[in-house]
Amino acid sequence: MIQNGFTYIAFLMFLAGILLAAEKYTKWKVFNYVPPLVWIYVLNMLFCTIGMFDSEGCSAAFGALKNNLLYAMIFVMLLRCDIRKLAKLGGRMAAIFMGGAVSIMLGFFIAFLVFKGALGGGETIWGAMAALCASWIGGSANMAAMEAAFTIDPGAYGCALAVDTVYYSVWIALLLIMVRYASKWDKSVKADTSKLQEVADAANAEIEKEKKRATASDWIFLIGLSLMVSAISQMVGAAGNTALKEVGLAMFDKGTLTTVFVTILGLICALSPLGKLPAVEELSNIYLYAVVSLLASTATLVDLVSAPLWIVAGLVVMIIHIAVMYLLSKLFHWDCCMVSTASLANIGGSASAPIVASAYNPSYAGIGVLMGVLGAAVGNFCGLAMGYLMQMFI
Repeated sequence: MIQNGFTYIAFLMFLAGILLAAEKYTKWKVFNYVPPLVWIYVLNMLFCTIGMFDSEGCSAAFGALKNNLLYAMIFVMLLRCDIRKLAKLGGRMAAIFMGGAVSIMLGFFIAFLVFKGALGGGETIWGAMAALCASWIGGSANMAAMEAAFTIDPGAYGCALAVDTVYYSVWIALLLIMVRYASKWDKSVKADTSKLQEVADAANAEIEKEKKRATASDWIFLIGLSLMVSAISQMVGAAGNTALKEVGLAMFDKGTLTTVFVTILGLICALSPLGKLPAVEELSNIYLYAVVSLLASTATLVDLVSAPLWIVAGLVVMIIHIAVMYLLSKLFHWDCCMVSTASLANIGGSASAPIVASAYNPSYAGIGVLMGVLGAAVGNFCGLAMGYLMQMFI
């Protein structure tokens, strides 16, 4: 059993590093189906289950780092969400993405109402479902952000992460298969593709501007800035919670207010020169792996026995998502390429959406990237809204 707090943190980061290095250098096919992030979570859950981290020193280190790093991660992640870049998508492309987001939120709300009893009760699963909803609109970082905003059952959170992995892997494969049948979709909905290439060229040009190499000073400045923002945001969240309690709005707790504040601050700073700093994506990933490792180290594998039912609940969400997107496509004549890209930008994020977009035309990759960035920008707000809605129906 690890009892020293520093050894606990060192072990978590070493395990994450080993798994990421294995993916990069060994090319093992297992990582094509189960990414390192999930291995990090499951293995740390295993170690927690056998009591490896059960000590006062580990608990103290967890308490000192988890929220502090998480809010820093949210801020850094949002620095790349420059609204001016997203304007390059145009209203039509943004509408297709938001159609996907709304359909996913509808699916999660219905799945919650149907499965809350079978999955252990609404009071147990609402937070994990809201976190998964945030992930399927933004990404893994948005899912982690919900853990700070809400009080989430660790076991349910682990099940939600399992669902996230299963459907991401299956969905990207199905969307790539769908490429060959795109003409049937487009004919069925009478799709309009007249300005697609124009949007793609504008998106690619915007992304090309941002390619810079980070220096040591960039890294140090960005780390210091993000940690200070985390500290200030938590002070603001605590003060806001105290003020709202006095006027009868105690339901907006410190975690929620801090998450909202740091999200808005990140989006504002993305419009400034801070949004052009290199190393933003790399540092947000480092924070993400650290936060996920910490969260997993407090959960146990025992709760994963309910994962099969979570998979069924996820299927209900996907069916509703597909049905709503098809109906919207019939109404607004959305083409299969952009609907598929928007769907994967929601469920997979900016790293995977370009894969599907490029399968239609290599020049469309930039659209996928910007749609993914839009998801990161709105994912926290959608997750928070879904969490509060589900709490009303517990």
